[in-house]
Amino acid sequence: MRTHLKLGVAAAALALVVTGCSSDDDGGSSSEVDVKANEDCATRTEEARDAGDLTEVSLQLQWVSQAQFAGYYAAVAECFYVDEGLDVKIVEGGVDIVPQDVLASGDVDYAISWVPKVLGSIEQGAGITNVAQIFERSATTQISFKDKDITAPADLKDKNVGSWGFGNEWELFAGMQSAEVTVEDINLVQQAFDMNAFLAGDIDAAQAMTYNEYAQVLETVNPDTGELYTPDDLNVINWNDIGTAMLQDAIWATTEKLSDPDYEEQTVAFIKASIKGWAFVRDNPEEAATIVAESGSELGQSHQLWMANEVNKLIWPSTNGVGVIDEAAWAQTVDIALNTQNETGATIITEEPPSTAYTNEYVEQALLELEDEGVDTLGADYEPIDVTLQEGGK
Repeated sequence: MRTHLKLGVAAAALALVVTGCSSDDDGGSSSEVDVKANEDCATRTEEARDAGDLTEVSLQLQWVSQAQFAGYYAAVAECFYVDEGLDVKIVEGGVDIVPQDVLASGDVDYAISWVPKVLGSIEQGAGITNVAQIFERSATTQISFKDKDITAPADLKDKNVGSWGFGNEWELFAGMQSAEVTVEDINLVQQAFDMNAFLAGDIDAAQAMTYNEYAQVLETVNPDTGELYTPDDLNVINWNDIGTAMLQDAIWATTEKLSDPDYEEQTVAFIKASIKGWAFVRDNPEEAATIVAESGSELGQSHQLWMANEVNKLIWPSTNGVGVIDEAAWAQTVDIALNTQNETGATIITEEPPSTAYTNEYVEQALLELEDEGVDTLGADYEPIDVTLQEGGK
């Protein structure tokens, strides 16, 4: 295998991302997000706190403040959590924060993380359960410039292929495996969490989330034209189309605590309010982007709106109601986790996950209550908006 290691660049980029976060006792970097509620919600929240009517709940994100998590910010800002008797504190993630580990250690009440990443943690002993699968579709793609003529996994052979690693590589490797392209057939490049190497031509096909890195390219001026790059300049391999997509952002709870009736009730309430938050993002993407921007996110307004719009596409329309874990999608994720090898020959897991790895019990209860309240949890008529990106995402 021919491999370029650009760890110094990656580390520098990550260090910039987490600047300003406070350190906890374990050396990790995290910070509580200050979400600005509307005036009415702020008043109601303060009154409920003073009356002792709220239960404090903490949510660990898997990354820093951005519209990938807009539904949770909206649920705070619009008082959906308060309506359920919850005072929710959102905790940012960072490069050295593993959300499922924070949850398993008892430091937070709930966490957001990708299913394949958590499956490995569960096999290592983390007692946590997927209680709501918020993202129905995967946002991971492999992008390339048109002149590279890369339109399918088979075309990755003999190319410089970027991957972030850190548990983000499995859809790529599964897609390659489906096309009988081995790791020895490509030049695997350790990709930083930006698109600089791709834009410089050092990477032929780069990993890009639809809601983030793909937009970073479209926010960049094409030196040949003096204008921003456009989708027409790019080819995109979408793992949903290839059949190797894996389940991503889900709400995770503590398995052992789910035997406690109070925690069970709290979990239903938390899921219910979170889904209302995501319905708000669906119907008000501009306002949702502003809510996230005002929480202290360093991303620009047009990038934030792009992200909210693209994340909506991962959720809406929902096949069975937001949060319901589809058995076929779960089985596909587990199959890839069991049978796909990375560049070291390792797989995510070596045996089937326990039955406690996921449950639809609490999300189905939340959906029933939302249906009684007239909340649209399917979004069958959902249509994305048009977003105009600005240079640098401003």
